[in-house]
Amino acid sequence: MSLYAINREGGTAIYVQIARQIEQEIGQMYGVGEWLQSESELALRFGVNRHTVRRAIDDLVDGGLLERLHGRGIRVIASPFDYKIGIDTRFTESLLSLGVTAESQVLRKQRVPASEAVARKLFIQPGERVFWIETLRMADTSPLCVISHFLPAKKYPEMEHGYAGGSLHHFLQNNYSLTLRRTESLVTSCLPQGDDARLLAMPQNRPVLRVKSLNVEGGTGVPVEYAITRFRADLVQLSISF
Repeated sequence: MSLYAINREGGTAIYVQIARQIEQEIGQMYGVGEWLQSESELALRFGVNRHTVRRAIDDLVDGGLLERLHGRGIRVIASPFDYKIGIDTRFTESLLSLGVTAESQVLRKQRVPASEAVARKLFIQPGERVFWIETLRMADTSPLCVISHFLPAKKYPEMEHGYAGGSLHHFLQNNYSLTLRRTESLVTSCLPQGDDARLLAMPQNRPVLRVKSLNVEGGTGVPVEYAITRFRADLVQLSISF
């Protein structure tokens, strides 16, 4: 009998459901280097044939979580880590506290008219110019997330030529004496859009965790940055506290 309820009537393929369940268990029950059950044992557990289990395992091997060793079995080679989101979360500091090396790369930086959604978050008029900065964040040289940052252009003109990478919040603190605090983080699961899958080195059909965040000036509460982050869902689990 299966110990996990497979939904055979829904629109999600059975092997995808199994892959997601195993992925969740990797984060909760397994450490790097530990061995999974055999495909035969997993097939019995989920109540499916070995071919279906093999497709699920292949999906996780392609995603960089598992590896097959001939004659030995299936081993965990990556485990999702806790990424803490709080009132003063900083990407670099958060990863360093976990013993992970952090890197940041600017993909694009330009002035664009604010959409209605961005303008509403930043308390500006739709169409007013904002800096749109796209960054790729790495953890131990592996892509972890892509972030779209939006900041009012006329308030922070030095952003155009002064910011070239690294901690955006440190740049704002050093150049504008701003100490930011996070007031909102909305988390949803969705499929990668645009070139996110390529940038994150992940399959197009695997979900990302999308976090929409608002950072304000600590003293006045004036909105400074609206950010949309897309995390690889197989590499991170979010721990949120305010």
